[in-house]
Amino acid sequence: MLTNEQEQQIVQQILSGDKEQYAVIVREYQQTVSNLCYKLVGNKLDVEEVTQRVFVELYTALPRFRYASRLSTFIYRITVNVVSKMLKHDRRIVSYDAAPESDDRDFQRSHEEQLIKEEQTRRLREAIGHLKHEQRTALVLYTYNDFSYNDIAEVMQVSLAKVESLIFRAKKNLQKMLV
Repeated sequence: MLTNEQEQQIVQQILSGDKEQYAVIVREYQQTVSNLCYKLVGNKLDVEEVTQRVFVELYTALPRFRYASRLSTFIYRITVNVVSKMLKHDRRIVSYDAAPESDDRDFQRSHEEQLIKEEQTRRLREAIGHLKHEQRTALVLYTYNDFSYNDIAEVMQVSLAKVESLIFRAKKNLQKMLV
């Protein structure tokens, strides 16, 4: 992971005309952006397209980066904005891929336990996909990316109270859907 100073130096080099340094940013953040996009849109087929749009948007937005926060926060903000725009203009990416994830520990479980876990994961992913976009975004950033409420407020450009409300409502809505 790049330090804050390294990020600032790379951004300054890019803005000074060294376009090759942009590849460093893409390499450093591509997987993180892809993971966030997947969790926000859920459709594996569109993740690459959304990720590519994020990095195109980031390139054009770089001159607006003011070093007040980390570059990663700026990238998350752009990711959330790109996903929001795409959800408004392209309804097909709303479908949430409900394919369960598995890990090495699953092999140690009985077949029945694994089927139950997969069904629960599928239901949870499907329910998250049905949340309103703002609720889903706040919940994903909080739950999967371990963002603090303050970080979420900065990324989503909303108040701290709004973040608290979004996460509370997302959890309540998930409870209703999963009962």
